[in-house]
Amino acid sequence: MNTTLPAGNSACLNRHIEDLKSPIKSMHTINYEHLMRRTRLCIGIVIFGLFISGVTAFPLETELKWMANQSNDLPQYVQHWLDTVYGAIKTSNNTYPFLSYGTDWLAFAHVMLAVLFIGPWLKPLQNIWVVQFGMIACVMILPLAFIMGPIRGIPIFWSLVDCSFGVLGIIPLYIAYDGIKKLAVLNRRGL
Repeated sequence: MNTTLPAGNSACLNRHIEDLKSPIKSMHTINYEHLMRRTRLCIGIVIFGLFISGVTAFPLETELKWMANQSNDLPQYVQHWLDTVYGAIKTSNNTYPFLSYGTDWLAFAHVMLAVLFIGPWLKPLQNIWVVQFGMIACVMILPLAFIMGPIRGIPIFWSLVDCSFGVLGIIPLYIAYDGIKKLAVLNRRGL
């Protein structure tokens, strides 16, 4: 008994087998694309946050003046803190303007960190280390705020505001990290 199929039937059978695999591959492709979009969205949020926090560090005196003028509905201790910080920045800028050069470098560093995250936004699998670096930086904000804050005379409520950047920043970074790990698994499977 001959078990070989004629040439035309063999091609048809192979096409039928590929059609059966196709929904599974399509499902994995859709999942891969969804993971990639979610990962890029999270990294985009980080890029935007770093960029905005950098650019807004340049005009500190102007921003603090505006915040102090708008703080009437805030608790008294917050109003007092904003007035104190504004007075210090204004006096420093009038007497020692070169001190603001330090915050200019801080602003520049934030913008450059935003640029650093373009790598994982474009090629997440090859640049997962940048996301890991970002998560480490977010965690390290807490000890910096709680150690240096009291040494520099920063009120606890403001140290908590500073810590919120690390706590909130790690959320999109972790989602991106998790997405990149899942993308790597799908890549290893050839999907």
